[in-house]
Amino acid sequence: MAINKNQIIEVLKQCYDPELPVDLWNLGLIYDINIDGTKVGITMSLTTPGCGMGQHMAEDIKTKVTDLDNVDETSVEVTFDPPWDPEMMSDEARQKLGFDPTPVPKNEPKIDKGWE
Repeated sequence: MAINKNQIIEVLKQCYDPELPVDLWNLGLIYDINIDGTKVGITMSLTTPGCGMGQHMAEDIKTKVTDLDNVDETSVEVTFDPPWDPEMMSDEARQKLGFDPTPVPKNEPKIDKGWE
């Protein structure tokens, strides 16, 4: 049976940024999943370009995805185009990390006036 994107997403939900208690999928770090027969290509980003755990996360993805039946090879490409932004996180991740799950509209900045 051929591998499908949902199987890969379930595996990505088991891969974590070691510095955060949220999986890479819900953090919004996975930009693309490409399946070509038994080969899987994943394009991802990091929370910051200077993240020292990028190689660790890429290796974790490669190992776990390649362990799936019908996957012989997994490649991971890290990109910063577009740069990751907290708004890319799922509502679940935003809540877990203490972000308001409803982003402030860009044309209505949230201003703390201190007296309200």
